[in-house]
Amino acid sequence: MSVSLSPALVQKYNTQGPRYTSYPTALEFIPNDSPTALVEAFATCTTKDFSLYVHIPFCHALCYYCGCNKIVTRHQDKADRYLDFLAREMQATQTLMTSKSVEQCHLGGGTPTFLTITQMTRLVGLLRAHYNFSEQCEWSIEIDPRSVNEAYLSALYALGFSRISLGVQDVDSAVQTAINRTQSTEHVANLIRHAQNIGFRSVNIDLIYGLPKQTPETFTQTLEAVKAFAPERISLFSYAHLPTRFAAQRKIKDDWLPSPTQKAELMAMAHTFLQDLGYQMIGMDHFAQTEDTLAVALANKVLHRNFQGYTTHKHLDMLGLGVSSISFIGDRYVQNSKTLNTYYGALSEGRLAVEKTLHLEKDDHIRRAVIMGLMCNLQVDKQEIERSFDIHFASYFAEAERLLDPFMNDGLLTVDTRWIKVHPEARLLIRSIAMCFDAYMGLSKNHQRFSRVI
Repeated sequence: MSVSLSPALVQKYNTQGPRYTSYPTALEFIPNDSPTALVEAFATCTTKDFSLYVHIPFCHALCYYCGCNKIVTRHQDKADRYLDFLAREMQATQTLMTSKSVEQCHLGGGTPTFLTITQMTRLVGLLRAHYNFSEQCEWSIEIDPRSVNEAYLSALYALGFSRISLGVQDVDSAVQTAINRTQSTEHVANLIRHAQNIGFRSVNIDLIYGLPKQTPETFTQTLEAVKAFAPERISLFSYAHLPTRFAAQRKIKDDWLPSPTQKAELMAMAHTFLQDLGYQMIGMDHFAQTEDTLAVALANKVLHRNFQGYTTHKHLDMLGLGVSSISFIGDRYVQNSKTLNTYYGALSEGRLAVEKTLHLEKDDHIRRAVIMGLMCNLQVDKQEIERSFDIHFASYFAEAERLLDPFMNDGLLTVDTRWIKVHPEARLLIRSIAMCFDAYMGLSKNHQRFSRVI
């Protein structure tokens, strides 16, 4: 499958826009510290099966490229206090989840593996004590290879984790120095081999293109390392350089970065390499072995997208725990406080640490369905949208379809009376295409806060 785009098309459509892990995006959430916000969200919930997300904000060291909500510290005891407050949050939400079954549980950060095995065992015990987990629940966790060894992975497996994601980013020493993330390629390889040998269902590795000091030659070395790693999944992300938003990125000099054209070449090189290895491209930035459940979900048109990226778990509402975490329940988004002091303060007063919410109107649900169809399956069945929401697609989306004309004229997609279908080579521009259906983009004062699509 070709993913090549001419430099002219890259330049034309490489605008700033959301990654659409949600619609509307988190930048549209409205300040709201109501202690009943989560209760109100659950009142709109009609599903029984849930996804659970736990945010662990701590990291041992600062990676300069990172835009996550994190706290860099060497004080391990801070995690003990954090777990104390997570336990309070679990207790406060336990009754809301009494009739719910957790089908997916994901630990993100920060660095979840900042926790010692003792602390991790305590966290898993707290989760199991407060919520109902199905026997088939998929437990997954993000891993910083620098903070774990093979014994740690064995302990995670014993606790019930079946999927892990390792942050590799790049194996070149100059790139690693520039982003302040030095790690051994041999160590990463040993961790992956051990995880696969002891029975982990899936190993994912994260790669980033567009990092400082990256060149086609150095990135080729990274891709060759990936070939040797042979993970089940690969996430290939674009580095979003937003130094006005993320202070750590100011340590990265602009002249260290590849140009937009060079960055697009790195991306295309990676896409070609990975697909030549036999990986199937999933959405805009994931790759999976053909027998992996992500690839199967794509083939069956049941791929879904949430705050953790692409997932096989469609139509699961999500409860987020921890500082800055986001819940999507019923027709509401609910986000926790982004600072530890505010998070701790609210729970100390016996209330949930809600900071922002958003109530989805009918228009939001309609546009969300269209955007997620594009982001996940590169197509929209207009008749299905009409049946689901009782609208006339052509009338409802007359302006959006007009905005699609340039993409259609450039041979990037086709539109007929039933389908909008994005051509495979245009998947790299899927964020730009999805923006045509985003009612907030024309109004958004936050437009410049998004990263470029390539």
